Amino acid sequence: CGGTKQSPINVDTAHVIFSPDLRPIQLSGYSLPANKQLKLKNNGHTVVLDLPDSLALTGGYAQQYRAVQLHLHWGSPSGPGSEHTVNGRRFAAEIHVVHYNTKYDSFTEAMVHPDGLAVLGAFLEVGHGENQYYHEILKHLIEIQEVGQETLVSGFNIAGLLPANLKLYFHYNGSLTTPPCYQTVKWTVFNQTMLLSHHQMSLLVSTLRSPEDKLLQNNYRPVQSLHGRRVLASFQTTPSVKHSPG
Repeated sequence: CGGTKQSPINVDTAHVIFSPDLRPIQLSGYSLPANKQLKLKNNGHTVVLDLPDSLALTGGYAQQYRAVQLHLHWGSPSGPGSEHTVNGRRFAAEIHVVHYNTKYDSFTEAMVHPDGLAVLGAFLEVGHGENQYYHEILKHLIEIQEVGQETLVSGFNIAGLLPANLKLYFHYNGSLTTPPCYQTVKWTVFNQTMLLSHHQMSLLVSTLRSPEDKLLQNNYRPVQSLHGRRVLASFQTTPSVKHSPG
């Protein structure tokens, strides 16, 4: 997993570049009927929800991307576990919704091409109330505690797992964060965080088991060097008045 375009990264808001060309992300087909059954699996690294290819990104990217799956990264009861950090701050957890470019026939074909993949990332934090959308996934974790176990989840509005405001985000070129770490991902990391209850977060960090039969925790990759990559923002991150040093 070497290379100069690896993910995740630390987003340093003092150095991101505002780009007015970054359009709001548009989701299509994300609201699924309850009779649509989705596969939820413990793959030993994370929890994965398979998504039907009727879900798509129709805005914010130059090309159209189709959804494949979503998964989560988290820490432990003693510390946060998001993959990306902002100004060195790590959030409690992070969701990734993985899509591939529709000009390729499949995710497997797309993932080796430079424009092959698009991943939407959002940070999760502890708030007050239960999050009804995350409940649809978290309530099933007990059924897939062991590696390789899978269960079925009723369809729901997948967009509810992402921030309501899809206009504000950071964008950069990076990689998959698990082997083979292909450097083919156009990353969108939203600026608005999602709130889960304390109970929901503890379910996430203390339910699944790893291949070593320990609790699956801290399943995030450390931040990688930027190697001169530019990180863009769809919004102004710093005051437009530049103060001279001192």
